[in-house]
Amino acid sequence: MAKGKAADKAGDKAAAEKGKGKGKGNEDKAGKVKGAQSISVRHILCEKHGRKEEALAKLTAGAKFDDVAREFSEDKARAGGALGWKTRGDLDPAFEAVAFELEASTTSSPKYAEVKTGFGYHILMVEGRK
Repeated sequence: MAKGKAADKAGDKAAAEKGKGKGKGNEDKAGKVKGAQSISVRHILCEKHGRKEEALAKLTAGAKFDDVAREFSEDKARAGGALGWKTRGDLDPAFEAVAFELEASTTSSPKYAEVKTGFGYHILMVEGRK
């Protein structure tokens, strides 16, 4: 039985060392979002800066992202701002650069960012990454 315990300890140590190696690699990238090939994205598009600021105020006050999108977004979709799953190259380059850096969140507790494109002012959030 002593041999079994010694073997278990050696196995545990090897497993712990493997775990350390994986953890160390992730720590270096702790501040960055894991790369994704596609994202599920929502946005609020406003032609005027003032309207975008009104939408931001609502979000800051705790309103759900999709509700604010229905009220303020000037795009034709109006489906709570949902653009669906998009891969790199599908979106405006400025929009895409910001969107692919955002971490996923929910409409009730969104993590959003702003970007200006040729279409106007966008407030965007990412719902999923894969």
